[in-house]
Amino acid sequence: MRYFIHLSFDGTRYHGWQIQPNGISVEGELERCLSTLLSAPIDVVGAGRTDAGVHASHMVAHFDTPEEMGKVSDTSQLAYKLNRMLPPDIRISTIEEVADDMHARFSAKWRTYHYYLSLKPTPFNRHYTWLCHYKLDFPLMNEAAHMLLEYKDFACFCKSHTDVKTTLCDVVQAEWIKIPSRPPIVNCQLSTVNCPDWVFVIKANRFLRNMVRAVVGTLVEVGRHRMSLEQFRSVIEGKSRCQAGESMPGNALFLEKIEY
Repeated sequence: MRYFIHLSFDGTRYHGWQIQPNGISVEGELERCLSTLLSAPIDVVGAGRTDAGVHASHMVAHFDTPEEMGKVSDTSQLAYKLNRMLPPDIRISTIEEVADDMHARFSAKWRTYHYYLSLKPTPFNRHYTWLCHYKLDFPLMNEAAHMLLEYKDFACFCKSHTDVKTTLCDVVQAEWIKIPSRPPIVNCQLSTVNCPDWVFVIKANRFLRNMVRAVVGTLVEVGRHRMSLEQFRSVIEGKSRCQAGESMPGNALFLEKIEY
């Protein structure tokens, strides 16, 4: 039987989603706890591979139970036990039985990322936003961001020496959105705990390694008037990572939503 796990996590202390030989990972913690609770080796497959320090408001992973085990009798109880065993920076929302041909990664149709930017430091946003010390032209940055919807090949934003079969992505949303000022509040959504000033929202069918952070870094160059719109277009069409902007810090990046 196959099951989808819907979860969220604070990636601050993890070396990314994927199991690493010399560091803790979200996938590793999930596999460890599931294998203990189900008394069998359990492999977990995630919908994507977040980098070190990157967070997820919504991540999906699947696992299969051994044939001899049969069906999980109570998925809500399993989710409850997982939350008791997992570190507090990983939370399970639901576990659901799905068809055997459903795949957490390959069945996903759309993924949405948020990158949070703050123009003013406060004690409440330092861990989950990027503090910008420059004056940025957000209308111009949005003009550049909208250009992304005109293209499919984003090799210029892919981490160098990455073994990928294709650099084609279908981007359907890319925009900077102003976040209204409000006092800091604490609730279950990491992305609303802080009070950043702007959020970059990007939605696509797939993303390349380091793509969102490279896109944001290049848009910041546009916002600082260090790169024109014509130059931004040339970066995309040039397909060279060295022409794009720097990769931004991972602590401000959230995998926000996965759609099937």
